[in-house]
Amino acid sequence: MWWGVGAALVANALYSVGFVVEKRALGSLPALSADRPLHVIRVLATSPLWIVGALALAAGFGAQLVVYRALPIAAAQGIFVSGLVLLLLLSSAVLGEESTGRERYALGGVLVALLMVVASVREGEDVVSGGAPWALVLLVCVPALAAGVWLYVRVESRAAKRHRVPTSGIGYGVAVGLLYGVSSLAIKGTSSRLTGTDPGEVALSLLGSPYPYLLLFTAVVGLVMSQTALQRCRASLIVPVCTTVTCLFTAVLGTLAFGESLPDDPLLLALRVGGTALALSVLLAMPRHDPQPAVPA
Repeated sequence: MWWGVGAALVANALYSVGFVVEKRALGSLPALSADRPLHVIRVLATSPLWIVGALALAAGFGAQLVVYRALPIAAAQGIFVSGLVLLLLLSSAVLGEESTGRERYALGGVLVALLMVVASVREGEDVVSGGAPWALVLLVCVPALAAGVWLYVRVESRAAKRHRVPTSGIGYGVAVGLLYGVSSLAIKGTSSRLTGTDPGEVALSLLGSPYPYLLLFTAVVGLVMSQTALQRCRASLIVPVCTTVTCLFTAVLGTLAFGESLPDDPLLLALRVGGTALALSVLLAMPRHDPQPAVPA
């Protein structure tokens, strides 16, 4: 159980480093547009620095497969939220992004939420699910994918209007977070298929499930949406929002879809549910618009 907690913290570090490196690379690239997905992919592929960030994210994906083999979905998501701490520190040190007072308070809330969720994990008491009905997984994932793409298009159209207050990236983060929430469930499902000893049987079992196809869709569409949004908005805001939405989506709907029960002990249950609720409050506390630049006297 506890090596799963360690793998989750490693995944957090890899994801945070990957996002910050990608953001640094995006600053020197031409303006990206989600309306031209092939152009986005071609431009990203020409940046060695961006590729380094993408490799760090891929390594985080591998660590996440290990996490879902060892931890229940709800407990894993509470620990994944802790990645916001390192992300904010790195974005300040490497990117020079300044957090607002409200964002710093949110950082403290994330730390408390992490401690609450980790304290709710008990060796041998939590049961890790081995799979879920495909129809139920698709019933959860398909509407979320549609909602994420619709919201992103809506935010794009509103951002294109003139004389609007500069958006902080909340809408972008929620939209991408929904896609990555589906990806997280697909990773959970994939991990449940990697249990056989015969590579051929494992491959057939995996290809006969919806998980690799959900991963492919969220990887391509999520790449275009996330990198376009990351280029326009602060990483210190859009990534925490995306992470929070992903974790809450996966913790609530993933627990139901994969049939994992919550702790029976009232105290442990309160810690896990309370930690998740606190993570949600972090999202609600984030400012929706960046402050207007000061006008010279």
